[in-house]
This record gives sequence, structure tokens and C-alpha cells, in this order.
Amino acid sequence: MSRTQQLSPTAGTEAKSPGRWLALSVLVLAVLLVAVDATVLGLATPSLSEDLKPSGTQLLWIGDIYSFVIAGLLVSMGSLGDRIGRKKLLLLGATAFGAVSVLNAYAASPEMMIVARALLGVAGATLMPSTLALIRNIFHDPKERSLAIGIWGATASAGAAVGPVVGGALLQHFWWGSVFLINLPVMAVLVLVGVKLLPESKNPVAGPWDLVSVGLSLVGVIGVVYAVKEAASHGLTWEVAAAAVLGAVALYAFVRRQNRLPAPLLDMRLFRHRGFSGAVLADLLTVFGLSGLVFFLSQFLQLVQGRDPLEAGLAELPAAIGAVVTGLVAGRYARRFSVRGIVAGGLTAIGLALAVITAVHKETGYPLLGGALLVVGLGAGFSFTVTADVILSSVPKEQAGSASAVSETAYELGAALGIALLGSIVTGVYQGFQAPAGVPADAAAAAHESLGGAIEASAGLDPATANGLVSTAQEAFVDGLNIAAGVGAAVLLATAAAAWFLLKGQKLQDGIEH
Repeated sequence: MSRTQQLSPTAGTEAKSPGRWLALSVLVLAVLLVAVDATVLGLATPSLSEDLKPSGTQLLWIGDIYSFVIAGLLVSMGSLGDRIGRKKLLLLGATAFGAVSVLNAYAASPEMMIVARALLGVAGATLMPSTLALIRNIFHDPKERSLAIGIWGATASAGAAVGPVVGGALLQHFWWGSVFLINLPVMAVLVLVGVKLLPESKNPVAGPWDLVSVGLSLVGVIGVVYAVKEAASHGLTWEVAAAAVLGAVALYAFVRRQNRLPAPLLDMRLFRHRGFSGAVLADLLTVFGLSGLVFFLSQFLQLVQGRDPLEAGLAELPAAIGAVVTGLVAGRYARRFSVRGIVAGGLTAIGLALAVITAVHKETGYPLLGGALLVVGLGAGFSFTVTADVILSSVPKEQAGSASAVSETAYELGAALGIALLGSIVTGVYQGFQAPAGVPADAAAAAHESLGGAIEASAGLDPATANGLVSTAQEAFVDGLNIAAGVGAAVLLATAAAAWFLLKGQKLQDGIEH
């Protein structure tokens, strides 16, 4: 039996903690917060754009720098939690997350906002792997753990959709910065209650935290993702090539170093487990297909269809409802049928729903949009819950932090790449529109930066010219959204086929670990 399949020899001797479900409630608070923060910005983008006036490139950086930094640090933070204690890291990260949220709320320029979002990513990188690793160590019964992971995943999905609702309600009455200040009370509860309820866990033989590996991981992930983003936006330049080479060399050096270290930051042998690798790949490509689309969907609902922020947030709720419903039963169905059937079926459902989005236009009624979002949620609930369970059950609990970090890295890297590539498709198509005759050059230049910029630029024009400019810009935005949805659909359907083969024979555990 390989090392990745071994179970902790002490697992079976640990009794079920009577407070394990209360502890789970604390963990899902952290998940809720990170999920809300990842999606609430999309809803606040129009008012943020009006206030800070970022360029189109700056707006993309504001949207994806959070995920970039999290992706670059997750493996390091997951390994750090294995060493110093997951509870300790979670509570420290939660405190930092609350403090940096204030900086985000009061950012006074696009540059300051980008830096603040990056710092929020540093704090966020401590939260997600800690929560999933603690679940792995709190719940020793595989069936209970599947349910706990389902609740964890459902909360993440719910937070991703409830975030826009809460944010929409705040934006109805307050300025865009208020969407970050909602983090403070949640973090306060998490820290105060978590100190009492959460058990500490760590790897007693983890070894030292290798700072060289931390640096190589960060440089490698950020370098590669930056290169992909810039190449998609501006084509291949020498700066892009240099970033790609730097990132690739750093990642190669990281892998080589892990294979030589007696106590690696990430045990690369985890990837020899086909189920582990297949689940990680499924997560990465699924989020890639979804994230860029979701990032721009809030703008479509507000700036194209004219919905207010709260209405736009409520319009996205079906995705959360679907994810919650299937997330809670995914483990049971994966045991009754098959892991690969549930994962591949969920991915196929998402791909087909995205294919429907390719037919969306400015006057599309809500039933079509709401139905597509519901199917996306149903598929995501099945897929994400089961793949998270596969990843955690593939490793001994002492490595839960590292395994969780790999899972979350795939998620965040997929989100960053999705926003970068699919977002660049939307932006590229949008910026190619021809401004109507009679639009001044400065107004046309502002309109080409973003759809929000077009609406703002139209305010100083005569009604006929303004309507023409806004209508043309909206049509270009929708064209970009349709193409991006088509690319996302193709990625999801291809991922479903890959998951069917990679997860062949994979099963979830049934009995108590011993």
C-alpha cells in the first residue's frame, strides 16, 4: 500500500468528540467569509468603478489578485498549519483577515485597492486549508466526514451566492466599501468561539518549515498565472515570456526540492494516487470554467439588464440553492452509485448550463438565467463535495493540511486563470466595438475601458448619442460573455470526460478508520 493510502494508526483509538458538530459550525464561518469575499466584489464592481475609476486592466487585477495570492500561498500555509497547529493558524489568519478588510473598505485609489486585495489574499490563504484539514481530523467516521465536507462545501457555495445578496442590500444603502466591513463581525465570532470549541491538531513529525520552498511556490504560481493573464490580455511580449520562464523554473525547482527534502512542504508522492490527481484536476478545470463567467454575470445583470444590486444578488441565488441541496447528499449518492458517475455527471450538468448561456442576450428573461444557474449549482454541489472527500480520504490525517492546500490551490488557481482568460475574452471582444458617430474621442476612450466606463461617459452626452453608445457597449459586452460561456462549456464537458476515466474504480470509505 502506498504512503498516500495509509491511514493513521491512531485514528481508530480516538473517540468521537461530542462537540464536533459545534466545531464544524465555527469552521464553516471561515468558509462563508472567504466565499462571500470572493463574489461580493463582482456586485460592487460598478459602484467601485465609478468611484475609483480603474482602467480595464486594473479592474481585472482588482478582481483576480486576491485569488492569485491565495493560490501562490495555499500550499505554504497548509504546510505551516501542519507544523504550528491548524487551529492556531486559522485564528491568526481570521484576525488578520478582519483587519485587512478595513483597508479594502477604505481604499482610495485603484492601486491601493489592488494592494489591499493582495493582502487579503495572504490572510485568506491561512483559512481554507485549515478548515478542511480540521474536518479531516475532527471526523474519523468516513460517512460523518462526507456529511461534514458536504456542509463545508454547501456553505462555500451558499456564501458565493448569498454574498451578492448581502452585498446588494448593503449597496442599496451604503457605499461599496461596506461589502468588506461585513467581514468584521463574522471574524469576531469565529475567533471568540473558535478559541473555545476548536481542537488543535498538527503533524507531530512534520519537520521545519522550509522558507526556500515557500518562496519558490509563491514565485512559481504567481509567475505562471501572471504570464497567462498578460498573454491573454496583451499578447506575447518579452515581459510575459520572462514571467512564464521565471514561474516555470521556480515550480520545477520547487518540485525537485520537495523530492529531496526529508520533511517537504508538499509530499509530491500524493500525486501518484490516481484518484487524488483526478480530483485535483477536476476541481481546477471546473472552477476555471465557472469563475470568469460568474465574475461578469453580476455586471450583466446590473449594467446590461438594469437590475439594482440587491435584485442582481437575489437573481444568483438558485446556484446556491442547487449546491446546498446536492452537496448534502453527494457523499451518500457517490457510495450508492459511483464516485466517477457523480463527479462526471455534475461536471456535465455545469457544462450544459454554460452552453445555454451562449444564447443569452440583452432581453433574455429570468427563467432561462435562473434555470441555468440552478443546474450549475446542482452540478457543482455534486462535483466539489465528492472530489474534496476523495482528496482528504486519499492521505493520512497527518498530511491533511498539505492535501487540503492542494485542493484549495486548484480551486483558487482555477478561479484566477478563469478570470484572467475568460475575463480577457470578454474584455477583448468588448473593447473591439465601434463607438457610434458623434461620440467625442475622450468619451469613446472611456467607454472602451469598461462597460461601467461607457455608462458613466454617456452621462455627459445628449440623450440620443448616449443611448447609442450605451446600447452598442452593452451588445459588445454580451457578445464577449457568450463567447466566454462557450469556452467554459467546452472546458467543463472535456473535464467531465477526463474525470470519468481518472476516477475509475475510486470509492469513498465506509467504515470507521482503524
